[in-house]
Amino acid sequence: MDGLVVDTDVVSFLFKNHPLARLYVPYLVGVTPIVSFMTVAELDRWALLHRWGPARRARMAQYLRRFVVQPGDRALCALWADTSVNATRAGRPIGVADAWHAATALYHGVPLLTHNRRDYAGVDGLTVISEAP
Repeated sequence: MDGLVVDTDVVSFLFKNHPLARLYVPYLVGVTPIVSFMTVAELDRWALLHRWGPARRARMAQYLRRFVVQPGDRALCALWADTSVNATRAGRPIGVADAWHAATALYHGVPLLTHNRRDYAGVDGLTVISEAP
């Protein structure tokens, strides 16, 4: 698959048309944008916490249709566990959600597009693309 896994932060920038979004748009041209199921869960949680109304939630659902959503399966779960444990053993523990994003990129053999490069420092073999300083 000629794709790119997009971290939740970048999806959020793009959805909100945040000024940082312009840094990441060029990376999405001509590739299949993929998100982990965890990104969808994180965005659902954000919408609930911030009491989004039905119209804004519907806009988000429509927006997410431009991405391939990677569901969890047995192979991805095993890769997530490996990613998480190896990062911890390397002295760079990774958050649960970030481990799902990293595992999804590794699963597809594609880079991860994020504005939080440091979150993935302990993941061996992961190609990270970031415009963060």
